[in-house]
Amino acid sequence: MAKATYRVCTLPGDGIGPEIMAEGKKVLAAVGEKANVDFVCEDHLIGGAAIDAYGSPLPDETLDAAKASDAVLLASVGGPKWDSTDPNAPRPEQGLLGIRKGLGLYTNLRPVMIYDALAGASTLRPEVIKGVDLVIVRELTGGLYFGRRERFYDEEGAGANGGRGQRAYDTMEYREYEVERIARKAFEAARKRRNKVTSVDKRNVLETSRMWREVVHRVHDEEFPEVELEDLLVDNTAMQLINRPADFDIVVTENMFGDILSDEAAQITGSLGMLASASLGDGVSLFEPSAGSAPDIAGKGIANPLAQILSTGMMFTYAFDMTEEAGWVESAVERVLDDGWRTRDIADDATPADHVLGTAAMGDKVVEYL
Repeated sequence: MAKATYRVCTLPGDGIGPEIMAEGKKVLAAVGEKANVDFVCEDHLIGGAAIDAYGSPLPDETLDAAKASDAVLLASVGGPKWDSTDPNAPRPEQGLLGIRKGLGLYTNLRPVMIYDALAGASTLRPEVIKGVDLVIVRELTGGLYFGRRERFYDEEGAGANGGRGQRAYDTMEYREYEVERIARKAFEAARKRRNKVTSVDKRNVLETSRMWREVVHRVHDEEFPEVELEDLLVDNTAMQLINRPADFDIVVTENMFGDILSDEAAQITGSLGMLASASLGDGVSLFEPSAGSAPDIAGKGIANPLAQILSTGMMFTYAFDMTEEAGWVESAVERVLDDGWRTRDIADDATPADHVLGTAAMGDKVVEYL
């Protein structure tokens, strides 16, 4: 039988990105060989690396390549080298926001689950985190991050004691269709899981949240009445994720709330280095680990590549409809952990020194278990 071929636009980015991307490619190659599929990877620049080379965090060449691919695999962007308070200076994160917008990626899925072997890494008590298995469904192309913004300088009355100073604003804006489509994605996901959706807003303060709740309830009542729906204010959600994380199944919310809550939920697991994510729209999808570029350990060969590897697993499911192969990856990672293999960030005092692996060795171990 002829081999299927998929083109993957790979974006190593900054910091530890190139190191963990290399391990994702190893797993792609291993699964491809086993499944008789060719994954053709082509590297392109994004973030700080693209700023250095082109003066732009998202060169046209990169966006064009992403649009022409079957899927995009991203590692990480950002770092102190490109930090600036100058509103006109290019920032690596603009590359990430730009590619999401350019590909129309309005849904972000971030699974959060507890691996039994890593339960001790969480800062929460074992009885609190037992059974945690939830998905944050985050709206990705609206809200404050994409709204109109401006900064004014030397404005009368904006400084101390009524003097001249700076004023800035950011606009949170949503359209009905943006809320409707993300709500639908959340309810569809819930149907395949435990049939429960928690919708998060700030209805008591924000007009966008009042519209959000109204639209979510309309979609629920008209299309998904069998799915349990609860509403929580965002501040209460932040508390309940710590208090009763195992009660959540699908959590759907707007862009900034989702950004914050997904990192909080990730910390329940004990390591951001374990969490994958998928950004989906109506065309090419993008897959990336939830952790950042970790510039403090870049180049040392000690970064945890498992989130990058698990992101390839999500790519098999959502981009290529290869759910069986996604299961291979998830199972291999779980068995590696069950057998006591660790990177430095998830090792503890009980981990034997010869079971603490570097980035490349952990990638090799997952391939071995595949």
